[in-house]
Amino acid sequence: MPFKTTPFPGLYIFEPTVFEDSRGYFYESYNEKTFQNSDINYRFVQDNQALSSYGVVRGLHFQKPPYAQTKLLRTLQGSILDLVVDIRKGSPTYKRIFTIELSAKNKKQLLVPKGFAHGYSVLTPTAEVFYKCDAFYEKSSEGGISIFDHSLNIDWQIPKDEMILSEKDQDYPTLDKIISPFVYEEA
Repeated sequence: MPFKTTPFPGLYIFEPTVFEDSRGYFYESYNEKTFQNSDINYRFVQDNQALSSYGVVRGLHFQKPPYAQTKLLRTLQGSILDLVVDIRKGSPTYKRIFTIELSAKNKKQLLVPKGFAHGYSVLTPTAEVFYKCDAFYEKSSEGGISIFDHSLNIDWQIPKDEMILSEKDQDYPTLDKIISPFVYEEA
């Protein structure tokens, strides 16, 4: 099975089967039937792609309901430290973080359900990140958590003086200052 469970309910690592030979490689990065056969049913409506340089940290972002998004993320070039924080009230992993290295080399993908704040740091000279979303972006629904929140104790694997952040990402509050609109529901 290409899906690996994590300790976080609903959060999966997708490891596609890669066929390599002297010509290079081939794999299905997404196949709706593969997901449905594992009882993972999302209808993706938007694809996003971002190119960033070493030291860029993006996050920690989420969209509030009714525009909350499930994301399927992968790295097309380079390597990132991908990170999520469970902000679903009542979840057994509420306020805990999960990290994974996603790279063009390992071809792993992370399926992040609604109710998680998401971010990543770029570990290589550049990285190109691609992700599918099951809801459209809505600016008025943006939310976020400070990447420097001491209660989360995140190691972004980038020295603080080398981090590159957007203005918006520098201004997000700490987790204890947000009112999460997400409630965990057991499947």
